[in-house]
Order: sequence, then structure tokens, then C-alpha cells
Amino acid sequence: MILKLKNIRETKKFFRDLLTSEEIIEFGKRWQVAQMLNKNISYEKIEKETGLSSRTIARISKWLSRGMGGYKLMLKKINHHNNLSPSVRRLR
Repeated sequence: MILKLKNIRETKKFFRDLLTSEEIIEFGKRWQVAQMLNKNISYEKIEKETGLSSRTIARISKWLSRGMGGYKLMLKKINHHNNLSPSVRRLR
């Protein structure tokens, strides 16, 4: 179903109905942790900034390094997108 969403507006509507506010926040924090781990930020700093436990951070670190590759795929896509010039990004 996610692949059928056409834009950000539809995506927001779908996920807001699918998930509670707390679940959306939790997903956001987990994504933030993955990005911070990818930048080699310490567990201590990640804990302070996200409020997530070291156990959760360790689990995300495990998935980042030995998971199905989903985190790495998205990190690569975002890094590629951020390296494009603003005019090229608007075309996408």
C-alpha cells in the first residue's frame, strides 16, 4: 500500500490513520538514531538527544550493520538526494 501513495500529503494522511501519534514519534526517533549512528555519534549523545535507551540504540545499531539493509538503503538514497543541486532536486 505504501508504494501506492502519490505524495507527502497522502503519506501523512495514511500514516496518521495507521499509527498513533506516539508510534509516529517513535519511528522518527529510530530513524534519527540510525542517521546519528551512521555519523558515528556516541550512544551517550544519542541517548541524550533522543531519549531512547541504550538497549534500543544497540538494537538499531545491529539492524544498521547486520539487518536487511533497509536503513542503509534509505541513508544512501538521502545522501544521494542531498548531494544533488537544488535545481535537480526540484525536478525529481
